[in-house]
Amino acid sequence: MNNEVVVLFGAGAIGEAIVRRVSAGRKLLLADYSEDKLVEMKQHLSEAGFSVETIKADLSSRTSIKEVVSKAQSLGDIMGLVNAAGVSPSQASAKQVLKVDLYGTSVLLEEFGKVMAPGGSGIVISSQSGHRLPGLSVEDNRTLAMTPTEELLNLPILQADVITDSLAAYQYAKRTNVLRVAAESVNWQKRGARINAISPGIIMTPLALDELNGPRGDGYRKMFNSMVTKRPGTPDEIASLAELLMDRRSAFITGSDFLVDGGITAQYWYGDVDEVRN
Repeated sequence: MNNEVVVLFGAGAIGEAIVRRVSAGRKLLLADYSEDKLVEMKQHLSEAGFSVETIKADLSSRTSIKEVVSKAQSLGDIMGLVNAAGVSPSQASAKQVLKVDLYGTSVLLEEFGKVMAPGGSGIVISSQSGHRLPGLSVEDNRTLAMTPTEELLNLPILQADVITDSLAAYQYAKRTNVLRVAAESVNWQKRGARINAISPGIIMTPLALDELNGPRGDGYRKMFNSMVTKRPGTPDEIASLAELLMDRRSAFITGSDFLVDGGITAQYWYGDVDEVRN
């Protein structure tokens, strides 16, 4: 076992699929708000031969994120970061979505950007929802990308007159994730490290099942009929791309976002709007 560490935020299906591909021979630190999920995933991965540590963590708390950073540093050189944590519009209020998915991800990028080892790489799992917003102004894009993290939630563009519901909050959070990845990649480069985002479409996870069984489920099923795959994606399909992006084969790629959604966003903007926009 070498001295390299991979950190996973979010003990869910996508995160597990990714770390199974990038953590062999490395120490793996799992961070999640749910202790039950941590216990379950640790058992799965330990039985598969991985060296696993866990820590309870709150993505919406800078103090908690710093505790994860400290624990990871105590284990060795941080070579990988995977952020697959977050809450969905059906699970949380607009305020909670912004605090966890937008603010928390920004803190994570900032704090790990200070400690990544040279040659290290990270992935932020964003969402196709960030691509559903109309184009923002250059000023708004820069503001979301560059505003100091502790001032983000006070921006006029993120107040209740703009963010009218949890879905809008989710879309703005995921758009901001991609913008912050690009901006923070500049700081990561100073350490010789890389960070990229993946924006998945509908991937079959427990979170997706909540959405499919919720009030927007019929809309999702209509989306499937418009997609080239005629089905949702799988965690392994996202993990295959993440593995490539975290590998040295992708050493020329940083600060980028990859939309992986079966073509549904293209359908949304340029296809049969009656089917896809419901």
